[in-house]
Amino acid sequence: MIEELKSTKLINKVGGRFKLTALIQKRLDELVQGARPLIEDADGKTMLEIVVQEILQDKITMETKDSEMNKPDEEKD
Repeated sequence: MIEELKSTKLINKVGGRFKLTALIQKRLDELVQGARPLIEDADGKTMLEIVVQEILQDKITMETKDSEMNKPDEEKD
């Protein structure tokens, strides 16, 4: 088991368990399809360990449809 998955730090960083699960699933699919890891020390790690480290290092984040609605008016495009 990956120790970081036992902590609430990862869950809180993404915004909840469901968002974390969706982000992990999407990124795992990208890695399976041939995407390169975004972390430097990926050798010898499982794909799940790579995804967890990418999240912890802010290499990937969850974007939602309503994220644009949560920005103040002056920041909207």
